[in-house]
Amino acid sequence: MADIRSVDEHLAEILATVRPLEPLELPLDDAHGCVLAEDVTVPVALPPFDNSSMDGYAVRVADVEGADERYPAVLEVIGDAPAGGGTPAPAVGPGRTVRIMTGAPLPPGAEAVVPVEWTDGGTGGGPVETMAGGGRVVGGEVRVYRSVAPGQHVRRRGDDIPAGALALAAGTLLTPPRIGLLAAIGRASVSVRPRPRVAVISTGSELVQPGRPTGPGRIHDSNGFALAAAARDAGGQPYRVAAVVDDPAELRAVLTEQPGRADLIVTTGGVSVGAYDVVKAALSGPEAPAGSVEFHRLAMQPGKPQGFGVLVGAAGERVPLLALPGNPVSAHVSFELFVRPALRALAGRPDLHRPRVGAVLAADRILTSPEGKRQFLRGRLVDPGRDTEGSDGPDGSHSSGGTGVGSGGVGEGLAVRPVGGAGSHLVAALARADCLIVVPEEVTEVAPGTPVEVVLLDRDP
Repeated sequence: MADIRSVDEHLAEILATVRPLEPLELPLDDAHGCVLAEDVTVPVALPPFDNSSMDGYAVRVADVEGADERYPAVLEVIGDAPAGGGTPAPAVGPGRTVRIMTGAPLPPGAEAVVPVEWTDGGTGGGPVETMAGGGRVVGGEVRVYRSVAPGQHVRRRGDDIPAGALALAAGTLLTPPRIGLLAAIGRASVSVRPRPRVAVISTGSELVQPGRPTGPGRIHDSNGFALAAAARDAGGQPYRVAAVVDDPAELRAVLTEQPGRADLIVTTGGVSVGAYDVVKAALSGPEAPAGSVEFHRLAMQPGKPQGFGVLVGAAGERVPLLALPGNPVSAHVSFELFVRPALRALAGRPDLHRPRVGAVLAADRILTSPEGKRQFLRGRLVDPGRDTEGSDGPDGSHSSGGTGVGSGGVGEGLAVRPVGGAGSHLVAALARADCLIVVPEEVTEVAPGTPVEVVLLDRDP
């Protein structure tokens, strides 16, 4: 185990090692959540032609000028303009109109569209011919009760985006609306940085798959499921490897299989100084998989023992490996601080880290922190003017009473209330938290009402 290093030093080494994945051409169905690796320009204007934004009647403005309920404009209906093409609609001349559907091309000669709600719906008389696919009015009349301005209820060609314009720039995250834009301009596939494949490996002979009985000295594997979910939430494609017992040879075999299948490997457990630290044992000595992984003690709580390095596959693939502690809170905090930024760097994301904001500590006691360590306490944001729930006790129990913020009269901005104590095994407290309270290395006490920095766990930048 190397000397103690800081959180920032460990993160800097990880980000200096990780490089974005090579681009792939993916169909739109598979590109959601990926990052564009190319600039995409618009081949044809959007919309590609002038079209109606309403069901109604395509008219010349002069023919309906001054129309109202008492003196409607009476126009001859000479045809239909359905959406989806077909026979082109006839030109609109003086005193004439074409019934038009939403999205249909504006007929020649028409200058605007009168919504059907502003008319009598074409019930003014005249012969009506019914045709397959809808009613076509031939020689009928429509009464129009309101005038329109030029271009009213018309979507002009290129109104959304003109031909040749930049639709999406390289580095853009493909959200559902952006996938829709790509489809609208005719792109069936795009070059993207793919979602990183993340292998999540829990270690420990005491671990049992959820749904199975535990037995004496056994516990369910929560880390594998939590970290896989965290990887998916961060934009990765995780797969869990069944929990590996405390056997270095067995773990080596599992690790050797991952390069070529995974872009990032995450292990949990077996990185401390105990007699059964299987991850350290498997990655040390002459029988270790190809590559190099080093283990460090970090000046942080929770999550002091950490490992990082690169495994090399048989085909020369270089896959980063992050070895996390086994306690659930330690593993989750470590994921947020180190794995999430690495995963997003692989994906080509510019937003590597969770947002951080300032808040005021809402607690009914002074919080203590070990000198020389950066502490990350679980917290929950509260309304400083209304929070009267008090803080969770050091054992995770809840104490009632006013908060430091409420009694201090701050009243505005954000406040944060500690959830649970500092124990790294308190899974229920972690589930209630929506942020981490950061206590710097040089701070040993934080009084109620003190400004603190918090890491928001339930949102992206």
